[in-house]
Amino acid sequence: MFDGKSRVRVNDQEPIDEGLLSADLRLLDYLRDQCGLVGTKEACGRGECGACTVLIDGKAVLSCITLASRVQGHVETIEGVAGESAELREAFARHGAFQCGFCTPGQIVRATAILRGGCPETDHELRKAMNGNVCRCTGYNGIIAAIREVAE
Repeated sequence: MFDGKSRVRVNDQEPIDEGLLSADLRLLDYLRDQCGLVGTKEACGRGECGACTVLIDGKAVLSCITLASRVQGHVETIEGVAGESAELREAFARHGAFQCGFCTPGQIVRATAILRGGCPETDHELRKAMNGNVCRCTGYNGIIAAIREVAE
């Protein structure tokens, strides 16, 4: 049961000061405005596009619809998975999965979670796993190919 006290660590840093978390503060705004972690993007603000994807205890979560005060656990942003995702970012570049790049942090964060858990066997299953992240520029073939390359 939630007791009103935050127990959040962001990218292995010290826990968040509970006094900084108002009841209506979105996790996205906390990360960008108070932590200075601007790699997590806001696009739709409604939980529909995935640009704001972060990991909470390893699970992909949309930070634009998550209240910071309700989060308990370890939050990882694109900055937090930067080292681990280097090979994935390189594969994205090789497969043309970047164009404007706005959705890329969310795509990389979700793909990191998928790779940690074991990549789905089929491209159809992998597309379903990436379904929460929208790209309006590239289509998805390059993204799927990049994830598949790193998984193998």
